[in-house]
Amino acid sequence: MNSQLTSQFTSPRELRVSSWLHRHEKSRLAVLLSAPLFWLVVAYLGSLFSMFISAFWSVDSFTGSLVKTFTWDNFHTLITADVYRRIALRSISVAFLVTLIDALLALPIALYMAKVLSPRKRQVLVVLLLLPLWASYLVKAYAWRTLLAHGGVLDWLLHPFGLGTPGYGLAATTIVLCYLWLPYMILPIYAGLERLPNSLLEASSDLGAGGGRTFKSIVLPLLYPSLIAGSIFTFSLSLGDYITVKIVGGKTQLFANVIYDNVGTAGNLPFAAAAAMVPVITVLGYLYMVRRTGALENL
Repeated sequence: MNSQLTSQFTSPRELRVSSWLHRHEKSRLAVLLSAPLFWLVVAYLGSLFSMFISAFWSVDSFTGSLVKTFTWDNFHTLITADVYRRIALRSISVAFLVTLIDALLALPIALYMAKVLSPRKRQVLVVLLLLPLWASYLVKAYAWRTLLAHGGVLDWLLHPFGLGTPGYGLAATTIVLCYLWLPYMILPIYAGLERLPNSLLEASSDLGAGGGRTFKSIVLPLLYPSLIAGSIFTFSLSLGDYITVKIVGGKTQLFANVIYDNVGTAGNLPFAAAAAMVPVITVLGYLYMVRRTGALENL
C-alpha cells in the first residue's frame, strides 16, 4: 500500500534521483551539507575576504570618504607604530594568561565532577556550571564592575585581610575574562575525564603510584587534547573581546578596542579592517601550533 502511494505521488525522475542518492552515500551527504556550506562560504569567508580587501584601502583626510586605491599604509602603521606593538603584545599576553588561569581552575573542578561525585550530584553541578551561560554577557560584566568598584562588595570582603579591590584596569579585565570563559574550559576537560577509564587509575594505584604520579603520567597525557580544545575557546574569545575592557578595563587598551574605536569613533574602516587581521593571524598561528602537536587528531 505504501509503495503504491509513493509511486502515485512521485514522478519517475524523482524515483531515479532518490534511488541514485540511496546508492551513493557521499553524494547524499554532499547534497545535505550544500546549504550550510554555501552559507558558510558566503556569510563567513565572504565577509573575511571583503575585510581583507578593504584593509588595503584608505580614508580621505579631508572628505572622510573611502579611497579604493591599493596601499600598504594601514599595515605599515600597525607594524611601525610602537603603540600598536605594545597593545598587540598586551592582548596576546592577557589571552595566554586567561587560558592558563582557566586551565588551572578547571582541572580540579572537572576532576571532582567526573571522578568523585555521584551521577546525581554530577548532573546538578553541570547544571550549576551552565547557569552563568544563560545570563546576558553584559549583565555579568556590569555585575563584576560593581564588585570591583572601590568601596564595593569586593573591597568590603577583603578589607579585614588588609587587601582591597584591584579596581579597574588590566587585572580587573583578566579576572572578568577568566570568569566569563571558565565554563568553556571546564566542559571539554570534564568530557575528556569522563572517557578516562577508572581501571587505569586503579591499576596505577595498585602499582604503587601516588596521586601526583598518576595525574602526571596517566591523566594529563590523556587529557591533553581536551585541554587544547578548551584553550582554543579561551584564547580566541579573550583575544577578540572588547566589551569587558570597556566596562572594567579603565584606561587599558587591548587590540579589539583598537578595531572597535576605528569603526565607531574614528570612522576609519580600512584601518579597522587591517587591525582585525592581527587577531585573525594570531589565532590561525595558534591553531597551526596546536595542529603540529597532534592534539586535534585525538579529540
